[in-house]
Amino acid sequence: MPPNTFARAATARIQILAPAAELDFLDTQSIVLPVPVTPLEAWTLMHARPLPGLKLAFWLRDAISACFGVKRIGGITSKPHTGVQPGDKLDFFLVEAVSDTVLTLTVRDRHLDVMTCLTSSAGVLSVTSSVKTRNRFGRAYMIPVRPAHKLIVALSLKRLKQALEQRRAAV
Repeated sequence: MPPNTFARAATARIQILAPAAELDFLDTQSIVLPVPVTPLEAWTLMHARPLPGLKLAFWLRDAISACFGVKRIGGITSKPHTGVQPGDKLDFFLVEAVSDTVLTLTVRDRHLDVMTCLTSSAGVLSVTSSVKTRNRFGRAYMIPVRPAHKLIVALSLKRLKQALEQRRAAV
């Protein structure tokens, strides 16, 4: 890949909640795709086999957050998702935009706003998450979530790349 192509592809059409300087959390991670996939297909493949401990992490999140009046989210399902449209729910996320190159998901509550945007462009898949907190609870919530989220996305992308490499080898 020529210099800067990865950087250009990784930032193509990314949507975030607000200008970067106004965000309380911003993370973008990318992989070079062994085979082309849409963002929705990537999402489905990344969650087809849940990461070890993720179900427990969501259970703990729900148990602790419920004490503060935060809605339980239950986690991310491993069922295949096809044909979602803006306004649909994808697990606990609201689908804001979906195309062959972009999948934008949001969750908003009284403590924080979250946007996750998957983009697929020039053979690169990027996952960008942006968060704006609204109060002290939202800021406290992000203390453990910040490093956990980065690790979960990194591991999910690694597993996705492995699955796609197996798909390519099978052809």
